[in-house]
Amino acid sequence: MLSERFSTALVTGGAGLVGSNLVEDLLSQGLKVVSLDDLSAGSPQNLDHVRADPNLTEIVGDISDKDVVNDAMLGTDVVFHQAVSKNTVCMENPNRDLEVNAGGTLNLLLAAVDHSVEKFVHASTGSVYGRTEVFPTTEDAPVAPVSYYGVSKLAAERYVHAFHVLHELDVSILRYYHVYGPGQDNSDVGGVIPIFIRRALQGLPLKIFGDGTQLRAFTYVKDVTAINMASAIEPAAVDQVYNCASDVRVTITQLAETILGLLDRDTGDIEHHDWKPGDIKHFDISNTKVKEQLGFEFGYTFEQGLDLTIDAVRKVI
Repeated sequence: MLSERFSTALVTGGAGLVGSNLVEDLLSQGLKVVSLDDLSAGSPQNLDHVRADPNLTEIVGDISDKDVVNDAMLGTDVVFHQAVSKNTVCMENPNRDLEVNAGGTLNLLLAAVDHSVEKFVHASTGSVYGRTEVFPTTEDAPVAPVSYYGVSKLAAERYVHAFHVLHELDVSILRYYHVYGPGQDNSDVGGVIPIFIRRALQGLPLKIFGDGTQLRAFTYVKDVTAINMASAIEPAAVDQVYNCASDVRVTITQLAETILGLLDRDTGDIEHHDWKPGDIKHFDISNTKVKEQLGFEFGYTFEQGLDLTIDAVRKVI
């Protein structure tokens, strides 16, 4: 239990998909939790069901603001850094992408050292590998990002590791892949699963960019939050990197057809559009390390996760 080691957790991006689910799980374990989010991507509604908990403090603020970060860090034992400039933002404003993903992470690390934080868990991304040719992709595969987002997230990883070396800060890095679940943005710049669910519920065709053969490793959000908490208390996780990808391997076409089937829609309601620039067509991710070193077992099947996500999307559209 985290409460045996920590008393107060700071969750950046606490109103986002992973952040809000993590806030809920940390509160359920008896921790005091501070959620820091500027609400540029997260939604305050994601915390509605836990807002009455006296152990929750919400701060609306930007991690690129050093004063905000220092105020949020007061009394913190453990940081779960989930805040991010979304991948869809980086092409429009790469300067902002760098400011948040790299600069914001540096602000948090500096504050963590100043406030004697015991553990810093950093959410990264599989985008740091770029167009890898190493399959299955393990954590020691070469990193060669091909997007502004991947570059800024890799810079953040390097800062995290440097703070372990220079300041002996206990850190862990988690590389996410296609996380989905309740609380995810279902707008046209959100995640593909809630977008498909929303459009299917609205009677609209599902849009696939490219031929639909892109392979993805969809991972339900509660499995991701569980990995966050496991890495916070596992001694072997110090200064380690983990791929957070389930065993699910699904093409975008299979995803669309599965969602349409679950909602009793015609599987012919699919439109194909041009490929998105930079879209990576193939993923074969090794999750051996997270299973063996953390002793982690993924708890949700793809169908279970989809059913829970469908229920969540129904409530908000």
